[in-house]
Amino acid sequence: MSMYRYIALLRGINVSGQKKILMADLRALCESLGFLNVRTYIQSGNVIFDSEKEVSSEIISEAIEKKYAWHVPVLLTTAGEIQAILDGCPFPKEKKEKSYFMILFKPPSTENIEITLSYNFSNEEFEITPRCVYYYCSTGYGRAKMSGNFFERKLQVIVTARNYRTMVKLLDIANST
Repeated sequence: MSMYRYIALLRGINVSGQKKILMADLRALCESLGFLNVRTYIQSGNVIFDSEKEVSSEIISEAIEKKYAWHVPVLLTTAGEIQAILDGCPFPKEKKEKSYFMILFKPPSTENIEITLSYNFSNEEFEITPRCVYYYCSTGYGRAKMSGNFFERKLQVIVTARNYRTMVKLLDIANST
């Protein structure tokens, strides 16, 4: 029997007191769906789990909505996809390690990419691929003009952002047994 290992990235939970989910409750919810070896990482909604069958993000999203009565977009990915995103980062090592990765739920239209590329703010750099917006701000993410919400509006695609350290840690957890 083959086993699938997933990384679920939840968008917009535990941010500024909104959509609060305890990680223990999130683990229990995922276990109730039949997922195995469920682990969470930090409060921003990162879940690594195994499944004996293929899983869709809707299963998790619907279970959260049923339990909490609000919708949470869930992006399912794999260690291989996270590694490919990290490997594809256009920034040199010192910028890459301070970058944010806005993972896209679906590829944006060429037109929306072109519109977004026309924006330019000092101290901010970004590159858009069909899977990820690579984003670096020399003055820090907290001072940035561009954010996940900015890219969502301009690209008209749901995004969920993670910093470099979180991406690397998710890989470490997913690659361990």
